[in-house]
Amino acid sequence: MRIRAALLAVLLTAVGCGSGDTGGAASDPNAPLKVGVSPVPHAQVLQYVVDNLAASKGLKIEIVEFTDYVQPNTALVDGSLDANYFQTVPYLDTFKAESGAPLEWIGPVHVEPLGLYSKKYKSLADLPSGARVALANDATNEARGLQLLQANGLIKLTPGSEKTASVRDVADNPRGLQFVTLEAPQLPRSLDDTDASVINGNYAIDAGLKPANDALALEKAEGNPNANGLVTRTELKDDQRIKDLLALLQSPEVKEYIKQTFAGSVLAV
Repeated sequence: MRIRAALLAVLLTAVGCGSGDTGGAASDPNAPLKVGVSPVPHAQVLQYVVDNLAASKGLKIEIVEFTDYVQPNTALVDGSLDANYFQTVPYLDTFKAESGAPLEWIGPVHVEPLGLYSKKYKSLADLPSGARVALANDATNEARGLQLLQANGLIKLTPGSEKTASVRDVADNPRGLQFVTLEAPQLPRSLDDTDASVINGNYAIDAGLKPANDALALEKAEGNPNANGLVTRTELKDDQRIKDLLALLQSPEVKEYIKQTFAGSVLAV
């Protein structure tokens, strides 16, 4: 993730202060856990937990929605949240490397397969030479999108670059695809202006797309390192309520809810 200098400065200040607002879980064991989520599917899954399972653990949960991939982590760092549930391990690792944020991965919940979508073409074979293809502009999802294109024979990346690849690492581009990078939330809207766009699962679903049916190409679930999961600050990683929340998010009830609600567009781990 490429963090703007001003935002990075805010993050480092929050991390350096340490003794500021540490959120409900750290200050009061009976306070609701404030959990930051993306609206779809994370807020839906967590709302199911609140409505059906949280009472069994005596948990009180306050859901806080965000529509981007930066604020849920910055709010966790500054103590406005106690946990978040929206990101993958590679994304978290990149954020921590660039910000120095004391955040901890607690465990995976589901996979949202990344997909290539188009309003103009019905198959990969239909994509013309010089097609304009949009990718997410954060480093983790740009690399992930390029890996999807490579896996489907559209490009080849420089060997060894896959995990951190950017468009500069495209070594073979037989169709002469033209790449444009955008903020991830803008990618569904970009379909009006591009030939195809690689869109994160949550934003695809939120835009009314059905990844299992509408994607020209879709990530496989097997062996996928990009599960979305629960994250908290280091100081809260052993908090029993955080552990209880993960247990509920990984429960058979939640797995069945995901299966029935998202019909293959979201896959429980």
